[in-house]
Amino acid sequence: MIDIASRVYNHNWKIDPIVRSLLDIDFYKLLMAQFVLRNAPRVSVRFSVLNRSEKVPLARIIDQQELKEQLDHIRNLSLSKGESTWLRGNLFYGKRAIFRPEFIDWLENLKLPEFSLERQGDQYSIQFEGLWPEVMFWEVPVLSVLTELRSRAVLKNMGRFELQVLYARAMTKLWEKIDKLNKLEKIRIADFGTRRRHSFLWQDWCVQAMVEGLGEKFIGTSNCLIAMRRELEAIGTNAHELPMIFSALTESEEDLKLAQYRVLEDWHDEHDGNLRVILPDTYGTEKFLSNAPDWLASWTGIRIDSGDPETGAELAIRWWNKMGENTKNKLIIFSDGLDTEKIIDLYKKFSPYVQLGFGWGTLLTNDFRGLSKDSSLDPFSLVCKAIQANGKPTVKLSDNVNKAMGPNEDVKKYMKIFELSEQNQDSLIV
Repeated sequence: MIDIASRVYNHNWKIDPIVRSLLDIDFYKLLMAQFVLRNAPRVSVRFSVLNRSEKVPLARIIDQQELKEQLDHIRNLSLSKGESTWLRGNLFYGKRAIFRPEFIDWLENLKLPEFSLERQGDQYSIQFEGLWPEVMFWEVPVLSVLTELRSRAVLKNMGRFELQVLYARAMTKLWEKIDKLNKLEKIRIADFGTRRRHSFLWQDWCVQAMVEGLGEKFIGTSNCLIAMRRELEAIGTNAHELPMIFSALTESEEDLKLAQYRVLEDWHDEHDGNLRVILPDTYGTEKFLSNAPDWLASWTGIRIDSGDPETGAELAIRWWNKMGENTKNKLIIFSDGLDTEKIIDLYKKFSPYVQLGFGWGTLLTNDFRGLSKDSSLDPFSLVCKAIQANGKPTVKLSDNVNKAMGPNEDVKKYMKIFELSEQNQDSLIV
């Protein structure tokens, strides 16, 4: 096992880059890229990084030249033969050849498009523009780079023994969490922590700890590179990006209302009825379910990614009951701001009624709270989202107003169209 503290103390980014493979990315990005390449290959998009934690002044913490070098390094990455073979021949969700040969051929030749990087006060403006199937690959690695550069900036001021103690404390803290979760007999939990991890090496260590501590209760990781290297299940389906962009491309209010359902209909066709997990909160979960076509009730489950998780689960259960579905056969995946106590509470409350899955993200792979002299290693809320599609602004309303995105006038327009009079205002941990 790698001595992380010594590696951090001695690291040189030129031999230890933050992103070391195009597969150091969440699995849902590959699934969505294949979908987009078939359904909207010529759509032009713009993605932008947003630091929702303004108290973390990234431009004062991270050196701009080092950030640029890390992003330039990513642009030079390409898929290796071994990685290509894994994608072509591995079983994903029990199915071989989930990726079509033409998609992997395209991926083998992919080079990420250019980026713009400017300092604006205490933050960086980072944007990516170009064809959707190419630009979308920037989201996960740019977030990984920013969060790890912030970690490195703090850690470089620590001595060798201080680093050893820090990581020993972090390992103990995580193992105590795992020990608590292991007491839940039928829990199913996956690593969703790539985007805002402390570092790649730390995420890899956390995954190994989950494997040893939870056994079969740990069902896999969203990170493709770690899944490949550790021979684990790659976990993921789709994200808000699809309904946000396809909604922005509509020309009428009627089409806008239907866009998020048409995306799922096309997704169903793309995967021959597999990978049927609904992400309903892009424009409000309650309205999504009340207006959903009947056929969606037969899908496998729902992922709850914003708002109060108990409220979201109760909405899903009531909807399935109304549609005559047996909730014992349905899956609810919680994936927003999870930590041990919240996972345990949700498990105890809902496991008698539905099947449960947990996508444990930032507080699995980046929880150094209380372990350093100050809060300089605490996780923070950083996102990279599509802000335009063919020149038109995208909008996300969410079930939490603090996660909403888009120009104010467009947000108001979407709220009126989707009949959202108010939203929860929950504090963001990550």
